[in-house]
Amino acid sequence: MIFMKKQTVTKEKKEEKMKIRKGVVVSAKMHKTVVVAVERFVKHPKYGKYIKRSKRYKAHDEVGKFKEGDVVVIREVRPISKDKTHVVVDTKHEDK
Repeated sequence: MIFMKKQTVTKEKKEEKMKIRKGVVVSAKMHKTVVVAVERFVKHPKYGKYIKRSKRYKAHDEVGKFKEGDVVVIREVRPISKDKTHVVVDTKHEDK
């Protein structure tokens, strides 16, 4: 009989898997929740033109300090509710 060593996933490896995204708050009407639109550029497979694609994520905002139009950083975490799997980490200040 061969015994395999059970591998444990460390906290650092779990945090490496968690994705960090930057986006704009498009809705802050829910209690402790904001909707963040994240945009990305994707190259068209046939024509090669870059296309802007966006996706909306519901993120947890414990204090409720973020408003519509704020540029924020969200981090992926374990599911908080049915739709919420991200937490707002920080505000990004863009120079204009």
